[in-house]
Amino acid sequence: MQNLAYGSWPSPIDAALAAAHDGHPEFVGFVGDEAWWTEPRPTEGGRRTLVRRQADGTQEPVLPAPWNVRSRVIEYGGQPWAGEMRPEGPFVVFVNFADQRLYAYEPDAPDARPRPLTPVSPVGGGLRWVDPRLRPEQGEVWCVLEEFTGDGPTDVRRVVAAVPLDGSAAQDRDAVRELTDGSHRFVTGPRLSPDGGQAAWLAWDHPRMPWDGTELILADVTEHGTLRGARPVAGGPEESIAQADWTPDGTLLYASDRTGWWNLYRLGEDTPVCPREEEFGGPLWKIGYRWFAPLESGLVAVVHGRGATALGILDPETGEVVDAAGPWTEFTPTLAVHGSRIVGVAASPRSAYEVVELDARTGRARVIGAGHADPVDPAHYPEPQIRTFTGPAGREVHAHIYPPHHPDHVAPGDELPPYVVWAHGGPTGRAPLVLDLEIAYFTSRGIGVAEVNYGGSAGHGREYRNRLREQWGVVDVEDCAAVALALAEEGTADRHRLAIRGGSAGGWTAAASLTGTDVYACGTILYPVLDLGEWGSGETHDFESQYLETLIGPIAEVPGRYVERSPSERADRITAPFLILQGLDDVICPPAQCERFLARLARSTGRRVPHAYLTFEGEGHGFRRADTMVRALESELSLYAQVFGLRPPGIPTLHLTAREEPVTAPTGSVPPIVESTQ
Repeated sequence: MQNLAYGSWPSPIDAALAAAHDGHPEFVGFVGDEAWWTEPRPTEGGRRTLVRRQADGTQEPVLPAPWNVRSRVIEYGGQPWAGEMRPEGPFVVFVNFADQRLYAYEPDAPDARPRPLTPVSPVGGGLRWVDPRLRPEQGEVWCVLEEFTGDGPTDVRRVVAAVPLDGSAAQDRDAVRELTDGSHRFVTGPRLSPDGGQAAWLAWDHPRMPWDGTELILADVTEHGTLRGARPVAGGPEESIAQADWTPDGTLLYASDRTGWWNLYRLGEDTPVCPREEEFGGPLWKIGYRWFAPLESGLVAVVHGRGATALGILDPETGEVVDAAGPWTEFTPTLAVHGSRIVGVAASPRSAYEVVELDARTGRARVIGAGHADPVDPAHYPEPQIRTFTGPAGREVHAHIYPPHHPDHVAPGDELPPYVVWAHGGPTGRAPLVLDLEIAYFTSRGIGVAEVNYGGSAGHGREYRNRLREQWGVVDVEDCAAVALALAEEGTADRHRLAIRGGSAGGWTAAASLTGTDVYACGTILYPVLDLGEWGSGETHDFESQYLETLIGPIAEVPGRYVERSPSERADRITAPFLILQGLDDVICPPAQCERFLARLARSTGRRVPHAYLTFEGEGHGFRRADTMVRALESELSLYAQVFGLRPPGIPTLHLTAREEPVTAPTGSVPPIVESTQ
C-alpha cells in the first residue's frame, strides 16, 4: 500500500468510463417468448434503442440510429413500446423521441422500415403518446394521448385513446378515437380484463401528485370498442394507488398506500394481500411503471422492500413472499411475465443494472441481457455502508455512506478525507443501493460520498414521505447537514472539506444548503430549481406545475414562503464556491432559473464568490450525452480539488469566474487546462 493524500489517488475510473456506463435498461416486455427492453446509448447522442433477446440467446438492437425509443408524456415519459409475435415475425409499436409519433415496425420483414401511426400537431408541444397496449383483433393500439391545446406548458389535456394500426391516423387526427372525456388532468394507460370486458386505469388532478392521491377508474368495454360507465372504485385525495392489473381469473389487483405503505389489494377487499410495513409500489414518475405482475399460476411477481428492493413471488392466498436468490439489492419498477418466466431489471453495489430472468417454477434467477462486465478491477469499487443518522427532533435519516477506497493506496493516518453529500432528485425519490461509477469516480480518488435519503424520500412509507410537506428547503437541508456533520463529528470526514451536490430537486437542496447554512465548503448544482415563484407559476411543465402546493404550501396562502426559501432570493448570502451545470433544452428546470440566481449574485456588492456556470446545448433535464457527462464530472472534481487542496492527476482545471486564475491548492495543483465558462 502506498501512502498518498486523499484526492490524489490515481484511478482507472475516468470520466469517459463513467459516462459510457451511465443509464440502464428499462421497460422490459415479452414479444412472444422473446424478452425485449429499452437500452441507452450514451455515445450515440443519448438515444435509447429497443433490444431483443431471441430464443437462442442472441441479442440485437431492433432499431438503428437515429431512432430513439422514448416518450415525453408528462416530460418524464413512460412505457414507450408494446409488441406481439405474429406468424411472420415480431410486430412492435413504439414512440420515437424526435417527433413523439407512434410508429409500427416489423423488424423481420423485407426492407423493414418504421411507419407512422399518428399525426403531428403544430400546437405547443404537439401530440404525445405513452403506455401502449395492442388490441390486434380490433386493429388498434390503446394508449395515453397527451395533446397540447396552446403554446403554454400547462395548455394540455390527456385522455385514453385508440389509434388504428393501419396508419389511417398518420395524417388525420380525427381518426384517433378518444375513449375518455378528459375530465381528469392525468391518466395512465388502460389495463384490460382477461375477457376484454372491462378496463382499469389510474387518474388524478392538480394539485395532487400521484404519490399524494390517485383514483382507480373502472369502465365497461362495449362491443363497439368504447368505454362505458367509468367510475372510481378505489383511491382518493389522500390515498395513492400506484398500479393496477388483472389476474388471469379476472380479479383486479392494485397497489395502495392507505395503511401508510404501498400494499397489494384485491378490488372489493379491505385487507392487504400481504400486510407488511414495506413498499409494493412507489412514486409514479413515469406512466407505465410496474411493481407487480400476475402470473398464469395465480402467483404474483412483486418488486418490494423497505429502502432497498427485491424481486419476489407472492402467493396471494397465504400472503407469503419468496424472494429470488442473487446478489441484487435493487429492482426497478418494470416487470414482464410469460408463462412462468419473470423478467426485470436489477443491480447491486458490485454490479450495474442488468436484465434478470426468474423462473417461477424453479426459483432460478439469471442474467439474460445488458449483463454487467467489470470495466476495471472491482477492487476499485466502494463498499457502501447502510446507515441511519439522527436528525433534528430525533428523527431518523437514512443514508448510504461510500468511504474513499483504493486497492493500492491509503492516506496518511493523520488525515481525514473530504466528503461530498449527494442529494437525490425528486424530491419524492430515493438513492438506490447500486454500483454507480460516478460515485466510484470520486471514492477511488480518495473522496467520500454520502447519499442521503432525506425526509420526503420514497421507500420508507407514507409518513416518512410526508415529512417534506410544506417543508421543502427545510427538512431536506437539515437532514443532509445532519449526516454531513455526524460524519465529521465521528471522525469519518474532514469538517473543513465537506461539499454538497445534487441534480434537479437535489440541485435545489444543494443551492438551499449553500445559501442557508455554513456546513459546506463548496457545492455542485445540476439543472436545479432556484426560483420557486417563477418555477411554479408557468416556467415548468404541467406535471409538476403545482407540486409546490404540497412541498411549500398553497401559494395563495403563503406567498412569502416562496420568496423566503428561494435560493435565487438568497444568492447574496452564498459564500462558498460553487459550480452550476445546466442543459439549455431543459423544460423542467429551464436555464432561466440559473440566470436569475447568477444575476442576483452579480448584484450583490463587495463580495466575489468563485463560481462557474457551464451550459450544454442539446441537453435537457438530466444529461444523456457522453461528452456532456465527461465535462460535467471533470469540472466537478476540479472544483473540489481547488477548494479542498487536492491533487487529482490528469484533470482539466475549471476556471472559476471570481478570480483571475483558477483557485490553486496550497501545495500545488495539476497544470491547468482552463475550460472557459459558457
